[in-house]
Amino acid sequence: MASPAAKRNAELMERAREVKGRSLWVDARRRLARNKAAMVSIALLTLIALMAIFAPLLSPYSFDAVDYNLVSCAPDWWPDTTVICSAGGAHWFGTDSIGRDLFVRVLYGARVSLAVGFVATLVSLVIGVTYGAIAGFVGGRLDALMMRFVDVLYSLPFIFFVIVLMVVFHRSLVLLFVAIGAVEWLTMARIVRGQTLSIKETEFIEAARAAGLSPFAIIRRHVIPNVVGPVIVYVTLTIPAVILAESFLSFLGLGVQEPLTSWGVLIADGANQMETAPWMLIFPSLFMAVTLFCFNFIGDGLRDALDPKDR
Repeated sequence: MASPAAKRNAELMERAREVKGRSLWVDARRRLARNKAAMVSIALLTLIALMAIFAPLLSPYSFDAVDYNLVSCAPDWWPDTTVICSAGGAHWFGTDSIGRDLFVRVLYGARVSLAVGFVATLVSLVIGVTYGAIAGFVGGRLDALMMRFVDVLYSLPFIFFVIVLMVVFHRSLVLLFVAIGAVEWLTMARIVRGQTLSIKETEFIEAARAAGLSPFAIIRRHVIPNVVGPVIVYVTLTIPAVILAESFLSFLGLGVQEPLTSWGVLIADGANQMETAPWMLIFPSLFMAVTLFCFNFIGDGLRDALDPKDR
């Protein structure tokens, strides 16, 4: 029969198992959930993404279906009745200059713009995190050489590199992903390098060295997981920058090519018709502005949620 002390110890151990401490990520998620602007932004981005994915189900029109009888028709609810086509049907955003439904083209443009934003950011994330972690952890002359290379690239206008790549290797959607991502990694590398310098002399890194782990194993297992917080915040700010870069290239005619479209292509077309058909400029610009604001609000919310000084 167990003694009272043994029973008491068993009860304390059982209570200790029931009480679970909150990790950094659980605490950050709760703080983020209290940020109304960030949560509304997440909801809006989710809605835009779902509309882009299910675009064929939301409209009976195809994104590349041309109808010259409905050229530059305003939506049915447009206040200026002189530009509304009676045979227009359910064109909620009107039609463009060759009679294509603008609503479905805005949603297909969201597919391309969001895909470029996420994929190009992923490319810059892989390059920047790897480059910055190696430079910061190795240090010495290699670090100085790698950072001077970054400084040289910083001094050059990156958009020219993208334009040269698009002209030399011909324009394609895949090359657009790679080209923008390959020049957006510089700030990411600097952030990761700074974080790596701050943790590489800590006790757990010294313990990993004493355990005989190779430098690359330490970077992979200990350094990179401990710089994830700032990297996540910067990623949310990189995505809108990449979307803007893609839109700028498409505005110049160097990005997405017909019959595909993106918000940049639609804004360029709308700018040419803004006096006679302002809806062609308003709707893609509105979607793009809302998306960029949402990513910035989410970035601010993540920064506040992951800031240890606010706890």
